[in-house]
Amino acid sequence: MTDTSKPTHDAFKVDAELEKEFEKALSYTLDDGDIERARLLLGVDVASRARELNCEANTDSLRNWAMGVGDDNPLYADEDYGRATRWGSQIGHGTQMGHLKSPMYGDPIPEELRQQTKSLFRGIHVFVSGGTWDWYRPLRPGDRIYSFAGEETLDVKASDFAGKSVIQVNRNVMINQHGEVLGVYRILRVLTERQKSRDKGKYADIEPAHYTDADYERIDEIYASERARGNETRYWEDVGVGDELPPMVKGPTTITEMIAFHSGGYGFVPYGLRSSRLGYQNRQRIKPFYIKNGQGVWDVAQRLHWDSEWAKAIGNPMAYDYGVQRQCWFYHHLSDWAGDDACIVRMEDSIRKFNYMGDTQFLTGTVTAKREENGQHLVDLELHMTSQRDVETAYGSATVALASRTNGLPIFPTVPDELRRQASMMFARHNELASARHHSR
Repeated sequence: MTDTSKPTHDAFKVDAELEKEFEKALSYTLDDGDIERARLLLGVDVASRARELNCEANTDSLRNWAMGVGDDNPLYADEDYGRATRWGSQIGHGTQMGHLKSPMYGDPIPEELRQQTKSLFRGIHVFVSGGTWDWYRPLRPGDRIYSFAGEETLDVKASDFAGKSVIQVNRNVMINQHGEVLGVYRILRVLTERQKSRDKGKYADIEPAHYTDADYERIDEIYASERARGNETRYWEDVGVGDELPPMVKGPTTITEMIAFHSGGYGFVPYGLRSSRLGYQNRQRIKPFYIKNGQGVWDVAQRLHWDSEWAKAIGNPMAYDYGVQRQCWFYHHLSDWAGDDACIVRMEDSIRKFNYMGDTQFLTGTVTAKREENGQHLVDLELHMTSQRDVETAYGSATVALASRTNGLPIFPTVPDELRRQASMMFARHNELASARHHSR
C-alpha cells in the first residue's frame, strides 16, 4: 500500500490523524480488468431509475435552478413574464433538463452482463470535464422528465494531473411525459486515481486568491453592466462575424455558491446528499464514497467541493467547483446575449482547469460564423472562461438559431429519426411496465 503519511508535496499536508483516515481512500487503483469490463457497457442504453431532487418542472423548480446558477432572467424565473413571450409560459434554463429526473421503468441489462460489470471503478475519483448539449424543445412547467442513458465511448489516456486516466462519454436522452425528446446531454467524465493525483502535484504551487478593493471594483463593474436581452429580439441580419458578447463574471467562488447550486436542484445523482438516517443508509449502499474527516466523522467524497482538507488528499490545494456549474454559466452567457426569441440548439464545453474557492471567472464570447441551413438562420459562437490568474479554465462553442426579418422566429431542430424511434420504444416499454406495476398492487 502507498505510504500516504508522507505526501509528496508540502501543499497537500494535512493533520497526521487525518492522513491515516485518507489512506484507504487513496489506495484504490485504475484496474485494467475494470477498464475491459467497462467496455462491455458501450452502446447499452438503460432506463434511468434514479430520482433527482426534482422530478417535474414547475414554476418553483424552474426559478430555483436559474437562481442557483446566478441567472435572474425572468424567462426562467417569472411565470407572469413567461406568459407574454413567444413560448406562452415560463420555460427552463437549458441545462436544467439534464438534472430533472423521474424514475423510468425499463428492462434491466442482461443478468450475465450485470454480473460482469458489477462494482466497476470502485473508489476511483470522477471529474466532469465537459459535455455536449443538443436541444429539441424547451422545458416547460408540467414536464415530468424521464431519461435513458448509456456509455457511448471509453478511452484510456495519459493525464498530467494523475498519470493514467479513463475518459468516458455517457449519453443521456431526456424525454417528457408525452414521450417527446427534449434534449440529449453527453457528459464527458475523467476517472483518476486519488493517490496519483496527489503525487503528481500538478497544482501544488497555486495560492488562494486574495482581493483588493480595486479587484472588486473590476468585478462589480461587470456585474452592474450585465443584463438579459429579454424581449428585445436579436435578428440574424444584425449579427456579424467577429461580434463580441458583453462580458460576464462569476464569483468569487464561495461555499455559499455550492449551497445555492444544490438548493437550486443539483442533487449529485446517483451518489446523492443525505442526512441522518438516510445518510447512514446511503453510507451502507456506497461505502467507498464515504471518507472520515478530521473529527472521525464519515462524510461524502464529494465534499472536496467545500472541504479543502479532503481536496488536498487527491492533489488539489483547496476545494473547487462542480464542472456542471460552469456549463450552466456558459448557457447563462449565451441566453443573456441571444434573448427570449432565440433557440439555443447546441452547446459543447470543455472544463480544462479547476475553479478553486475564491476564484473568479470572466466570461467572453465571439461570433465565429453565420449561416442559413434548412430554413434556419444560425449563428456559431466560441466561448471562453478565464480566471483572475489570467488562466483559461474552460472553453466551448455553441450554435444559436435567431429570428430573421424575412423568415420570422426560429424553431428547434427536428429530432433525428433513429433517436425518435429509440425514445418511442423506451417510452412505450416504460408505460407497459408502469401499467403492469399499477395493476399488480
